[in-house]
Amino acid sequence: MGRGMAEIGYTMLCEQTPARQLVADVARAERAGFDYAVISDHYFPWIEELGHSPYAWSVLGAAAQATERLPLMTYVTCPIMRYHPAVVAQKAATMGVLSQGRFTLGLGAGENLNEHVIGNGWPSVDTRHLMFREAIEIIIRLFGGGYCGYRGEFFDLDSARLYDLPDKPVPLAIAASGGRSAEIAAEHGDALVSVAPDSGLVSAFAGAGGHGKPVYGQLAICYDTDERAARERAHRLWRWSVAGWKVMAELPGPVNFAAYARTVTPDDVASSVPCGADVGAVVEAARAYVEAGFTHLALVQIGGAHQEPFFEWSERELLPALRAL
Repeated sequence: MGRGMAEIGYTMLCEQTPARQLVADVARAERAGFDYAVISDHYFPWIEELGHSPYAWSVLGAAAQATERLPLMTYVTCPIMRYHPAVVAQKAATMGVLSQGRFTLGLGAGENLNEHVIGNGWPSVDTRHLMFREAIEIIIRLFGGGYCGYRGEFFDLDSARLYDLPDKPVPLAIAASGGRSAEIAAEHGDALVSVAPDSGLVSAFAGAGGHGKPVYGQLAICYDTDERAARERAHRLWRWSVAGWKVMAELPGPVNFAAYARTVTPDDVASSVPCGADVGAVVEAARAYVEAGFTHLALVQIGGAHQEPFFEWSERELLPALRAL
């Protein structure tokens, strides 16, 4: 087995929850005893039934004020289209200040779903990786202070400077799904983000220079005392997720995810999403991440209106069981 699960996080899922509730939920997650919180950074929900997508950075500013000890992190922000990397650097530095050093900037190469809105099309994956590397270099430069210039193939920076920087640079956690992105993460990141418990990816990250750095994962669950209701809700709201990253990065809109998911069954979703009130099922799903070498695992409770029962259960049963892993 791996090193043991160090940290259990809570996910503020913008796609299913209104802005004010996200802030209340993260304060409640802190009281429930979660170790950190992550937030998704979307322009669209995955499917219409999820129904929300407030601006993550406004929510983060409020979350910094509503919490006292909880580390906060984007999971993940794309710095190559919808946001220029210079703007991402400014937002992240301000969050570092507001949170008094509790913020980590999670970065990824994005999805068509959220980036097509600016009308510049959706580049090939090879081009996105080149853009991503340039964006990261710009952000790191700006975090260093002083005036910065940059002339890249995709991005330019003209005499930019961040005036409000935290005492220590904001750590970067970089999402990867394959060998090339794992190398980018190891070269530039303070941590790795992965959507699946892929031990090969963790090994590639370690081998490329990321050995000993944190590894962040995420696990969706659907807690409910009525297992049938949980399975129904998971299927209705989470059927899009069965697609896997190669599909999820490319589809342009909620209608496309709904079309993809027409043939997905409740059993398909429940095979990867623990449904009901069985603590053991969540512990077993988490064990796969521990054994793959993950140090951090953020839970997603499916259903924006179903967070409070999840917090009560987490406090009482789930968090103690996960910590015993």
